[in-house]
Amino acid sequence: MFDLIGDIHGYAAELEALLDKLGYEKRAGVWQHPERRVIFLGDFVDRGPQQVETVNIARAMVEGGHALAVLGNHEFNAVAWATPDPQHPGEFLRPHTARNRRQHQAFLDQVGEGSQQHRAMIEWFKTLPVYLELDDLRVVHACWHPASLAEIAPHLDAHDRLLPEAWEATSRKGSVAYDSIETLVKGLEIPLPEGMCFHDKDGTPRSNVRIRWWRSDSRAYRDLAMVPESQRAELPEQEVAADTLPEQDGRKPIFIGHYWLTGDPAPLSEQVVCLDYSVAGSGGGKLCAYRFEAGEPLTVDRFVWVT
Repeated sequence: MFDLIGDIHGYAAELEALLDKLGYEKRAGVWQHPERRVIFLGDFVDRGPQQVETVNIARAMVEGGHALAVLGNHEFNAVAWATPDPQHPGEFLRPHTARNRRQHQAFLDQVGEGSQQHRAMIEWFKTLPVYLELDDLRVVHACWHPASLAEIAPHLDAHDRLLPEAWEATSRKGSVAYDSIETLVKGLEIPLPEGMCFHDKDGTPRSNVRIRWWRSDSRAYRDLAMVPESQRAELPEQEVAADTLPEQDGRKPIFIGHYWLTGDPAPLSEQVVCLDYSVAGSGGGKLCAYRFEAGEPLTVDRFVWVT
């Protein structure tokens, strides 16, 4: 009996309000429920005003046996930011560019970059599995992609956590390890047909596009692409190759976060639920949970959220 919670991004007050709404109580400093456990979908940090508090709440629940959690792309980036690059002295696995620092600065300010607290949180992030394959459900931050799961397997320990040496491998652009972790925690990106591109919101031409891999009603680039509506007409109506999309076998529900959805929460398909409803957004975002019951179909009435 699990309650799955989407991307929190440092909104600890909303997290505690949601836990309270779900029937959890804070005992001896740890949120818990007599019958249920939480599964966190990752992205605890960056953006929000209470990032340290968010990590502390989730970590206490996980270490107390009241929750499970998977690695989000923001935790992956946080580890890579703090990990020296062994091949380039003085540099880090995530380059300390101005752009990367802007994305991560709020966390660094709140935790104290280089502090004991910062180091402790980075070590905890390293303990988060890339995915969960449980008896009745599957959990990954962005994309359940069997080919990428197979490719990342040699880089995982028995608990599906990245091995110590795998942080370097998964941070090297162009490697199989890099491509697989990118798909699992950031989403599936595919090339457009040769010679085609679209322009992103900054006007930059792009020849690859991130896609809504869970859709089964269409295989057209134009329908699958995750782009602003103003750019959709630039994309071809041509269908992607049959083996591009991961097969949805219907065996187990799949829970993801990551995608900054808006509106009223609902399943993405008969098999897939996304629980990222933009709590860190500027226009009425939600911190969203799903009350999972094994064997039951995915339905709208099992979503619970706070704003």
